[in-house]
Amino acid sequence: MGDDDAKDVLAEQDPIVRVLVQKVPGHGVLIPLKTTLELGEDHVSGRVLITRAPTKCANPVITMLRELLPEEIVKGLPHLRRCSKPSDLPAHLKTQFMNETPQSRQIHTGKSQWIYILMGPENVLSRDELTQMLSTVEGMGPDIFIRSIPVPLLPPTSQVQAAMWSQHFWPSLYRKNNPLGPHPSLISRATDEINRDATIWMTLAHQVAEQGRAAGIGEPMGACIVQRVDGKPTLVAVAADARWRHQEQKCTKGNPLAHPVMRAISFVAQKLVRAEDRKTETRQMPILEFEAFQDAPLTDDEKVAFELDHPNPDGYLCHGLELYLTHEPCVMCSMSILHSRMGKVVFRHRMPLTGGMCAEERGHGIPALAGRGGGRGLGLFWRRELNWSMVAWEWESAGYLKPLPVDYDVHA
Repeated sequence: MGDDDAKDVLAEQDPIVRVLVQKVPGHGVLIPLKTTLELGEDHVSGRVLITRAPTKCANPVITMLRELLPEEIVKGLPHLRRCSKPSDLPAHLKTQFMNETPQSRQIHTGKSQWIYILMGPENVLSRDELTQMLSTVEGMGPDIFIRSIPVPLLPPTSQVQAAMWSQHFWPSLYRKNNPLGPHPSLISRATDEINRDATIWMTLAHQVAEQGRAAGIGEPMGACIVQRVDGKPTLVAVAADARWRHQEQKCTKGNPLAHPVMRAISFVAQKLVRAEDRKTETRQMPILEFEAFQDAPLTDDEKVAFELDHPNPDGYLCHGLELYLTHEPCVMCSMSILHSRMGKVVFRHRMPLTGGMCAEERGHGIPALAGRGGGRGLGLFWRRELNWSMVAWEWESAGYLKPLPVDYDVHA
């Protein structure tokens, strides 16, 4: 996006946004985060049992397997083909099976009348029971073929990976999904949706971060929350860091409840309460000076955004909203983002020692942090054991926004 495009995008925004943004936004690049599964478990393998049968016996064998085996076994491993022709086996399996007996060589010669069938995981199947079961199928013969082979337990995440697994393990299928994280089409659509104006909201997050630092109330960190309806974004809140406000000494980590994420979510909550009060014709005076949360608007930008009404006051807290951050949120703030049901998260600076969103190994690729790691990152934006997930990106500036560096030990 060039300067003219940036001006056009800014001109499309609400007047309040145009007033708040003090410089024409430049270009930035959105890089989707990888999940813990994508980084750590995409090559997990296990062993399965296979058999082979005359082609005419394939249906009776599969029917018998479906009748006798638990449904989770029958329907397990859907990324692996149930049946495979001898010619479709990986080269090493063809060589192994073909050279076992003269009959095997004949099976693998010319247009074969035999087929290989995947039965299920070796650790839950009994060879003796399978042998007895298969021997009752007419045409299988007295010598029941059962072998154990290694296979990937998780589906491939691309057509290229499926082709590679077909060559090295067993014929595999790519079903155009990503079992290890957000669906590729979801990421693509979400990226296209926010890409055009993301730089505006990141600019506001930087702007309020600098205001907070100049006021001496916190670290140079900021947050911006946006509501998007039918492709149209609306500013909801901006928040600076205020961890040092009312803190006499700066020898500690400051007030964790005054991180920009916590304050931004609090602003959204207060707007929802304000809207509810209007609806019920009641008025409750909020206690905005409660010291622990520092949830009164403090900077100029915070005050302007705080006066705006919430564009959709009927939803649950931050459900489906977009959060733009100067820095990767800490674990506490990451869980707050999840619990508030945020829809999308974009941040600029990684915090490899304290951040909760990234899944990469802590300190990886940063010489200054060598030996200070702590294992793999948490990747809290997308984990199977949590009851909420979202799409998250790292945002890289093309140089128009100055970095906002903070110490790696700081919790954002």
